[in-house]
Amino acid sequence: MTVAERLHAVHARIAAAAAAAGRAPSSVRLVAVSKTKPASMIREAYAAGQRDFGENYVQELEAKALDLADLPDLRFHAIGHLQRNKVKAVIRRAGILHTLDSLRLIRELATRAALVPTSQRPAGVAPDGRYRVLLEVNVGGEAQKSGCTPDELGALLAEVEQSDALVLSGLMTVPPHTDAPAGARPYFDRLVQLRDRHGGAARLPELSMGMTQDLEQAVASGATLVRVGTAIFGERER
Repeated sequence: MTVAERLHAVHARIAAAAAAAGRAPSSVRLVAVSKTKPASMIREAYAAGQRDFGENYVQELEAKALDLADLPDLRFHAIGHLQRNKVKAVIRRAGILHTLDSLRLIRELATRAALVPTSQRPAGVAPDGRYRVLLEVNVGGEAQKSGCTPDELGALLAEVEQSDALVLSGLMTVPPHTDAPAGARPYFDRLVQLRDRHGGAARLPELSMGMTQDLEQAVASGATLVRVGTAIFGERER
């Protein structure tokens, strides 16, 4: 199958999952995760109508953004664990950041973002030029995974809202691995519960959750952003 055919198949999965949940397919946005894949495959997906792309590694994001600078309206999402020393580089290329998880990281981002002229901010920022940020929550409590704890979330949300350069957009999670996709559903539901506890959709409109294997469960729980790589671009080389 071509990239365009696989992309169409993923959109069909999203539409079916949304219909089963009584939701409009347009309420779920697909982020095509192009980690380790060449820029040429992003071009294929772009030609098929895809505009939102997720990258895990800042160096790879920078290289692809330069290679694809001729494509208007291409929006990069930073979806990997972000280190403070990479913030300056990532905000030149990604207007949407999914993985804020500490006060120090938020403060570094707020400081750096304020120094970027609005006219030089990348596609994906809010209409007023602020960077869209989501807070990553480690809902499974896994020691090896990044993300704040549920108890830390309130302070981090308040910190984002103090910045004139950032806009609080929502929450993100990566659930623990389970043998069956249905095993992810309780963790997605837990993120929804946290969102409801901290102001609901009015304060946190986006829920970034669900990948190739469990996007249906995520959509059923209320995901607004699903991050899909393998089903679009094929297995990654190890």
